[in-house]
Amino acid sequence: MLQIADTSRRWNRRNVLQVGLGALGGTAFSGFNPLSGYAAPQTAIPVTGKSVVFLFMHGGPTQTETFDPKMTAPLGIRSATGEVSTTIPGVTLGGTYPLLAQRMHQLAVVRSFVPGDANHDIKTIVGRATHGANLGSLYSRVAGANHPINGLPTNALLFPRAVDPSTGPEINNFGRFDSTGSLGDGYKPFIPGAEGDAQNNLKLNLPLDRLGERRALLAHLDKLRRNLEGRIDPNSLDQLRERAFQTILGDVANIFDLSQEDPKTIARYDTEPLIAPYQIDKKWNNYQHYLDHVKSLGKLMLLARRLCEAGCGFITVTTSFVWDNHADSNNAGVEEGMRYCGRPFDHAVSAFLEDIESRGLSDKVMLVCCGEMGRTPRIDNKGGRNHWGNLGPLLIAGGGWEMGQVIGSSNRDVSGPAADAVTVPNLVSTILNTLLDVGTLRTLRDAHPDVLKAATAAEPIHQLG
Repeated sequence: MLQIADTSRRWNRRNVLQVGLGALGGTAFSGFNPLSGYAAPQTAIPVTGKSVVFLFMHGGPTQTETFDPKMTAPLGIRSATGEVSTTIPGVTLGGTYPLLAQRMHQLAVVRSFVPGDANHDIKTIVGRATHGANLGSLYSRVAGANHPINGLPTNALLFPRAVDPSTGPEINNFGRFDSTGSLGDGYKPFIPGAEGDAQNNLKLNLPLDRLGERRALLAHLDKLRRNLEGRIDPNSLDQLRERAFQTILGDVANIFDLSQEDPKTIARYDTEPLIAPYQIDKKWNNYQHYLDHVKSLGKLMLLARRLCEAGCGFITVTTSFVWDNHADSNNAGVEEGMRYCGRPFDHAVSAFLEDIESRGLSDKVMLVCCGEMGRTPRIDNKGGRNHWGNLGPLLIAGGGWEMGQVIGSSNRDVSGPAADAVTVPNLVSTILNTLLDVGTLRTLRDAHPDVLKAATAAEPIHQLG
């Protein structure tokens, strides 16, 4: 029960609201979280207060046309899109990334990342290294499924439909992005859809079975009523109780509403104007995926930033299925394909990095960009690259890690790492050590074994500091 230590203190409506919010979940709150703007819980929950945005490059991006051009290699191996110089002397990126090249001080490019196999799956975010659970579900198992103050889910999954209802349905052909492994359905990521059922429910009534037991606040305020009996008008407290509940719930839906943003910010992120539909060749069966990618990626990254700022700990952003550059009936080859997928990526990710830097959030928000695999070192006679598991691109930004560097290197023919190999377990460990105080987590009796295993099975990427 909440104890009132000072019986002489004046209790006004603001005091009671603060105490009522503090009582939510049975814990008191103090301090200030610069990421979310909300107070941090004084509990033993071993979270760092940081957020991770995992941008999954669905389909398997190419190594050389992204972050390792290897222009000294022979024709057919080196980047088909050329290279662009960055702000770090001697470091270049693929030719479709001029904006990211100017933000290299915010990036750590890993050129020795080994996905492990050449399968179309989602292994870097749901796989063996995560024990079959979405990485965000592992985080939520520790942090709780909802933010302790505003009820926002701590784990969100953004498909293109989260920002554009005209885009195609979610792709789960290669694995369930919302899998929770052994953790249970209570830790599934929240999946908003533009004007879909989930989004409308969020706006209309914030269903308790999805966003936690917010009505628990009312019970705590009832206890507060009993403690304050005789010190405050009961009718006033009745009104305040409901006001506190509505305060918690009222702003959550607005977080998902991009129209709340400054139009200039929306325009800076928006990738839709970059490529008109007629500029994408309709002969490819994946035409709609290319179109969806162009229309949605910038807005997805803007929504991810809004979620981070509101206190969501883990956000999966999955692109449409555009990185499978085979040059077959479904997909364009690497040179044409990178126009469709690389240009929007460059624009959206650079906007995100610029935005979080301007808001002072670079150390609080970690961005991870990779796919499920890489692509073959040599371009085939049709202009495509095929599946390759021994090397794939990986881009990391922020999170308080050391940026402005290249980690590892590829060998001469870009078929594998030449030094400092980084594996999926290393990446998973790095992400979880960003989000969690793993040392404290080890001491907790109720720590879930799969969370501990995922966080400790491999070392974090040591070059990040």
